[in-house]
Amino acid sequence: MPIEKLPFGRTGHASTRTIFGAAAFMYDWTTQAHVDRALGLVERYGLNHIDTAASYGEAEVWLEPWLREHRAEVFLATKTEQRERGPAHDEIRRSLERLGVDHVDLIQLHNLVAKDEWETAMGAGGALEAAVAARDEGLVRFIGVTGHGIDVAERHLESLAEFHFDSVLLPYNYPQQQDERYNATFEELLAECARRDVAVQTIKSLSKGRWQSDDHHAAPWYEPITDPGAIRTAVAWTLARPGIFLNTVSDVNLLEHVLAAAADPGVPPSDEQMAQVAADERMRPLFDAANPI
Repeated sequence: MPIEKLPFGRTGHASTRTIFGAAAFMYDWTTQAHVDRALGLVERYGLNHIDTAASYGEAEVWLEPWLREHRAEVFLATKTEQRERGPAHDEIRRSLERLGVDHVDLIQLHNLVAKDEWETAMGAGGALEAAVAARDEGLVRFIGVTGHGIDVAERHLESLAEFHFDSVLLPYNYPQQQDERYNATFEELLAECARRDVAVQTIKSLSKGRWQSDDHHAAPWYEPITDPGAIRTAVAWTLARPGIFLNTVSDVNLLEHVLAAAADPGVPPSDEQMAQVAADERMRPLFDAANPI
C-alpha cells in the first residue's frame, strides 16, 4: 500500500506524509550497509522527500551517490545552523557541494529557538538574508525553519510573523502534547500554518522521553519506542492528525517499522488507546519545565 501524499504547503510538491530523515546517517558508526539498507527502504516505500542537515555529520556525503541517480525523484531539504549571513552563505554552498546537486528544494534555519540566536539570524546580516539570497540565485527554492524544545511553537509563530517561511518543523507526540502549554502553542501554530498554507513537519513521533540510564539500546539521543506494535500505534496516532508530515526516526533499525506503519496505518487509535501505549511504554514528555531544550 503506498504512503499517502499531501501538498507540502504552498510549494506545489505533493510529498509523502512520511519524510525520510537522513539524521539516521549522522553517526560515526554509519556504514555503507546502513545507508544502502535505509535508502532501499526509501525506494521500496516510495518516499519522495528527504530531509538532511549540514550538522548531521557526514549525512549529506552519504546521500550524494544515491542522489546522482534519484535527484529528480525527491524533494530535497537541508538545513543550516549558522546564525550570521556570511557563515550561512558558505554553509549552504558547502551543502550543495557535499550533496552533489546544483540546488536544494528547501533550506531550513536549523533549531532556531533560543531568543538571542533568533534575533541574530532574523536580523540585519543574519542567516535569513543568506537563505533569501540563495533563493534569489536559484540555489534553493523554498525556506523553512526548524526547532525543538518547550518554546519552539511560540518561536515559530514569531518567525512566521517576521517572514513568509514555507515550512516549519517541531516535535509532536502523545506525551509531549499532554503538556498544556506546549499543546496550546502547537495548536495556535497549526492554525496559523493552515491560514498561511505553510507545511508542518513533525519529529520525535517515537520518543519515550530522555534516557533514564546509560544503557542506550538505540541510536537517538532520546529513548525511542522499539516495540513494533507500539511503533505502529504511535505512527498511526501522529498521522491521524490531518495535514501534518512525520519525519522518520534517526535509527535505521527502526525505519522499516515506521514505514510499514505509515503505509498501512489502519483505523486511527483513540486517545485512550494511545494513552495505554504511553503507559505501557513509560512514555513521558521530552521537553518540560525541567528540561526545556
